[in-house]
Amino acid sequence: MKKLLTLLLGALALSPVLAASSAYANETLSVAASPVPHAEILEFVKPRLKQEGVDLQIHVFTDYVQPNLQVDQKHIDVNYFQHKPYLDQFNKNHNTNLVIVAPVHIEPFGAYSHKVKSAAALRDGAVIAIPNDPSNVGRSLLLLQNNGLIKLKDPSNILETPRDIIDNPKHLQIKELEAATLPRVLDQVDLALINTNYALDAHLVPTRDALFIEDSHSPYANLIVARPDNAHSDAVQKLVAALQSPETRKFIQDKYQGAVVPAF
Repeated sequence: MKKLLTLLLGALALSPVLAASSAYANETLSVAASPVPHAEILEFVKPRLKQEGVDLQIHVFTDYVQPNLQVDQKHIDVNYFQHKPYLDQFNKNHNTNLVIVAPVHIEPFGAYSHKVKSAAALRDGAVIAIPNDPSNVGRSLLLLQNNGLIKLKDPSNILETPRDIIDNPKHLQIKELEAATLPRVLDQVDLALINTNYALDAHLVPTRDALFIEDSHSPYANLIVARPDNAHSDAVQKLVAALQSPETRKFIQDKYQGAVVPAF
C-alpha cells in the first residue's frame, strides 16, 4: 500500500510537466499566405515544424488586404505575402502596427505580353496594365523606366505615380488594376506588369515568359509579418529558422529556377 501511494504521488508530481509537454507538442501557428510560392514554401517546412512541436496551419488568400487585416485582428498569427514598401503603406493607410519578422525570398517583378515579343515592339499609345496598390505602382514604373520606356521625376521615390512621368515617348497608356486580375487581362492590353506569385499561379514562367524582369538585387523581399505582441514568440522564431534554412534555400532554387530567389 505504501509503495502504491508513493507511485501515485510521483505521478501527480509529474502530471504538470506532462501536461506542459503535451501542450507544447500541440502548439499551433496560423499563417496567411498567397498560394504561389508562399503557401508552397510553407508546405515544404511544415513537416520540420511538426517535429519541433509546431502545428503550422496555412490559410491561403488571393488578395493583398485580408492577410494583414486577419493578423491585425488576431484571427491569424502571422502572414507571408508582402514586401516592406507595401507593408509600410498598409500600416499608414489602415492605422495598423504590423511588424517585419524576417525576409524569406524575392520575386523578381516581370512584364508580360501576348501581343509583342520585346519592349521595343510596343506600338505608340500601347496600353500597359500595372498593379493598383501604391507600392507596386512605383515598382512598375521604375521597371518601365529601367527598360527605356518612360522617365520618372524621382526614381528614388518608390511611391511615384503615373503623374510623375516626365517623358513618355511612346505615349503609353498606364492602367492601374487589381494585382490578381492582371494575368487575366493579357489579351486585352499590350503589356502587363505582374507580381511573380500571380504569374506563377497563371502558369507563366518569369525567366522564360517575361519580356523583361527585375534582377536579384530587387529590394522587394517577401517577409514574415506579425504583430508586436507575437513577433518574438518561440513558434514564430521556429518558423523563421525553418524558412531560412539551407534546405529551404535549395528547395526554392530547385523548384522555381530563378523565378523566386532566396533573400537570406
